[in-house]
Amino acid sequence: MGIAVITGAASGIGACVKARLEAQGYDIIGIDLQGETISADLSTTEGRQAAITQTLEMCEGNIDRLVLAAGLGGHIEDGQLVARVNYFGAVELLDGFKEALRKTQGRVVVISSNSAQMRTDPESDIVRCLLDGNEGQAMQYIGDSHGALTYGVSKHAVARAVRRRAAEWGQIGVTLNAIAPGMTETPMFRGAADHPVIGRSVEAIPIPKTRVATPDEIAGVIEFMLSDTAEYMQGSIIYVDGGTDAQLRPDAF
Repeated sequence: MGIAVITGAASGIGACVKARLEAQGYDIIGIDLQGETISADLSTTEGRQAAITQTLEMCEGNIDRLVLAAGLGGHIEDGQLVARVNYFGAVELLDGFKEALRKTQGRVVVISSNSAQMRTDPESDIVRCLLDGNEGQAMQYIGDSHGALTYGVSKHAVARAVRRRAAEWGQIGVTLNAIAPGMTETPMFRGAADHPVIGRSVEAIPIPKTRVATPDEIAGVIEFMLSDTAEYMQGSIIYVDGGTDAQLRPDAF
């Protein structure tokens, strides 16, 4: 089937995507802090570059499927760390693998979040600096802010980064889309839900379907987005959140 690269492959949605693509016959290169083919700290420039270099060596410069699932939740106190992993840990790898994907007419799914449009100012200085690739300036604006502030901002920016690249990448034959999951029973979600303060905000988010998703439900949609059936999708942000976004923003789409 080819080679699939998955960040955040050790747990949660990434692990479920890994299992589904393995079942299809893909050779998997998993990237995570530990426990996967490549151990890398995506919060640092050095860790991201190491992940890119090692991956390209292992796949001999050809990637058929890429899923960027690594991320940190809003319950993490260090807002800078959350933004570094969620935005730069996705976008730098995305750009670093561009040529390897072009060679195979590859397909990419980046994980955003339905939080991307919750109380996020699209014109904020943090968003602007993230999209400009100015990591140092973005961190100065974030300062000592909690991850609860930067989680949604980073997921908003990563969705826009996908949209901004969609036209050019489509023209070179690479299918590029993002998924915006809602609350999903992963270790990241559990960390937020069980947090004594953040947990109250989590409980206040409405879910018309009246339950959280399983990681495999989200992985199933990602599997479809990577399939031949979804080849004509390009630059789409697919909400899979039990109806939360539709309830909160019924007239915005």
